[in-house]
Amino acid sequence: MTEEILSGVTGLWRVLVPIAAIILSGWALIAVSRHLIHRAERRRGGLHLSFFQHLISGVIVILCAILILSVFGGVKSVMTTLLSGTAVLTAVLAFVAQDVIKDLLAGLMINIHKPFTVGDRIVLEDGTAGVVLDITMRHVVLAGVDSQRVYIPNSKISAMRLTNFITPEGNRSVYFKFSVGYESDLELAKRLIADAVEKCEYTVPGWIDPDGKAEYGPVRFLAFEESALILAVTAYYPRTVSSSQVIDDVNMRVRTALRENGIEIPYNYLTVVQQNQ
Repeated sequence: MTEEILSGVTGLWRVLVPIAAIILSGWALIAVSRHLIHRAERRRGGLHLSFFQHLISGVIVILCAILILSVFGGVKSVMTTLLSGTAVLTAVLAFVAQDVIKDLLAGLMINIHKPFTVGDRIVLEDGTAGVVLDITMRHVVLAGVDSQRVYIPNSKISAMRLTNFITPEGNRSVYFKFSVGYESDLELAKRLIADAVEKCEYTVPGWIDPDGKAEYGPVRFLAFEESALILAVTAYYPRTVSSSQVIDDVNMRVRTALRENGIEIPYNYLTVVQQNQ
């Protein structure tokens, strides 16, 4: 009886020790890969490093799972089973995991073409907007308004048109459109809007001209609308500033400046005429 118990304990240890060694080895490999990638991110940055960190971790987990299975049936037995069931496994994966495969391939394409990187503020054609935080094997993670996290499948974001608002210098930008009346002094309106952008406490110059002068976004006269003239400007601001702060500050300054200088801000209104019988 004692021999049987000792034999059972010995057999259990023969299984548990290799499994523990595999798990610890896998954990160590993931930790080392993350450390190396984080060091590379500090030197270079880039979305592709984050993506490949998730990809490497996933591959290590799969390999560890295969090795753990091999402890119970032997490596040869496991590989034989896997190879013999390749056709069935492929069919099942094609049906069940087709979305996962599409997202993985789309993630690879995003990393090859690099339409954006971590820290960029992007707007998709469906109106979704935010700052890029991360890309996993399945999702691009955006920081939306009010600290929300928006998870968009790689295949979806790869298929949509997007606008990247990050300048080469690393600043963000926000695009403003303002309406003024047809009888307004356009030159005065353009100066007032330009001053509002420059005086905003959150904005920074968009570029430096050859003479060393800091230049903010110029105000452009874009279009004649049915009841208004459209002026537009792009304001630049640091990555550390929220876009809502810039939008609020600039809009408040422009509204105050236009009203104080007698420039009409058109809006639709309805006149009701009641005829007495």
